[in-house]
Amino acid sequence: MDPAFLTIAELNRLYDQHELSPVEVTRALLDRIAAHDGKFHSFIQLTPEVALAEAQAGERDLMAGRRRGPMHGIPYALKDIVETAGIPTTGHSKLCQDYVPAADAHLVTLLKAGGAVLMGKLATWEFALGGPSWDLPWPPARNPWNPDYLPGGSSSGAGAAVAAGFVPGAVGTDTGGSIRGPAAVCGIAGLKPTYGRVSRRGVFPNTFTMDHCGPLTRSAEDMALFLQIIAGFPAHSYRPLRLVRG
Repeated sequence: MDPAFLTIAELNRLYDQHELSPVEVTRALLDRIAAHDGKFHSFIQLTPEVALAEAQAGERDLMAGRRRGPMHGIPYALKDIVETAGIPTTGHSKLCQDYVPAADAHLVTLLKAGGAVLMGKLATWEFALGGPSWDLPWPPARNPWNPDYLPGGSSSGAGAAVAAGFVPGAVGTDTGGSIRGPAAVCGIAGLKPTYGRVSRRGVFPNTFTMDHCGPLTRSAEDMALFLQIIAGFPAHSYRPLRLVRG
């Protein structure tokens, strides 16, 4: 069974029925990315060792009857402004091509705790601003439906990767349409969550009062499953405001 265009919900059902395993799915998607992403440039960096290790751990848990949520054993990828411990987070910029965070963004911590499988980091516009550029270390992502066209932005790699069947879900960010645009242009589902629903701790900022993190998937059902895992904040996210009267 080819897992390339299965939804998150379908993968969960097939895992429960022991008709597919996280390792089988992860290997198949890594092979698909290797075969086709040279045309689409959706990934800045693949993390196959991480993906296979997380898939193997997830598979062991499922075989032992331990499920950690609806993203358990599910491959996903991250727009490369989301920090990942020990894995470069570039912002698709030469300025940060050697930046390796010491800690994960909070939403990555939640995905790890939920058993999700990180496939890699995705193309964006430089620091998720402006538009596509051709003078950066990585080319701009292309639309899988027609590589002569762009996949929208700035969550361009996320839209392209989901539409191309490389991952069933990806994390993008949206300040002025950067999840919704790629979702529309690539023919997939994307959600800009309610402000404050998903933590932005560890995500490169753009406009503090307008930035959002959210999922791109193949269906509304899948967005709900993905959001169940990434919604929430660490207890120390906010400091109380001190009002000063003159």
